[in-house]
Amino acid sequence: MVTEKQQAVLDFVQAHHAKHAHHPTIREIQAHFGFASPFAVTRHLQALEQKGLLERIAGKARGFIDPAQKRRHALLSKVTQVPLYGVIPAGLPAANEQEPDGFVTFDTATFGLTRNAKLFALRVRGDSMIGANIVDGDTVFLTPREPHPRDIVAALIDGESTLKRFLVQRGQPFLRAENPRYPDLLPATELLIQGVMVGLLRTAQN
Repeated sequence: MVTEKQQAVLDFVQAHHAKHAHHPTIREIQAHFGFASPFAVTRHLQALEQKGLLERIAGKARGFIDPAQKRRHALLSKVTQVPLYGVIPAGLPAANEQEPDGFVTFDTATFGLTRNAKLFALRVRGDSMIGANIVDGDTVFLTPREPHPRDIVAALIDGESTLKRFLVQRGQPFLRAENPRYPDLLPATELLIQGVMVGLLRTAQN
């Protein structure tokens, strides 16, 4: 249970940080509340620390950490904004100079990626990948890297963009849908892998 004075100290520390972007020193807290000595401040801070409401950094005059802020920061540090480039198979960004249609939030930690991972997103159109639980209207997240067999990839095959499973047979790479209605795609001249799928976002209506 937090006492009234402890709550007042905690409120002051948090308000000071919100206003000045740094925490108050012990002497600033002492002056604000009119405590007779810095020791009185220390006792309140120690009590707040024991109750998990503040963390102190040894050796720093303004060395406080708000655990709630720490948790929020940890969560946000795993989230990044990924550029969204239209739909697939209608089109892919052919070069970095193409402007994205928008940005989509992506939690990199969920998929074992670093926050600095290079990513882009595409909207799915059609039903060729329903066997992989990818349906019309989904957003897929991809990273540009060399694919491994059975990766789902965004690819440019003979000038046409598509999202398919990447396979290799007898040294020959080709693309396969996850829907028996669609044939395998073997490149006549060119197969360029533009990204390997690393995540998927499904909207509520899907």
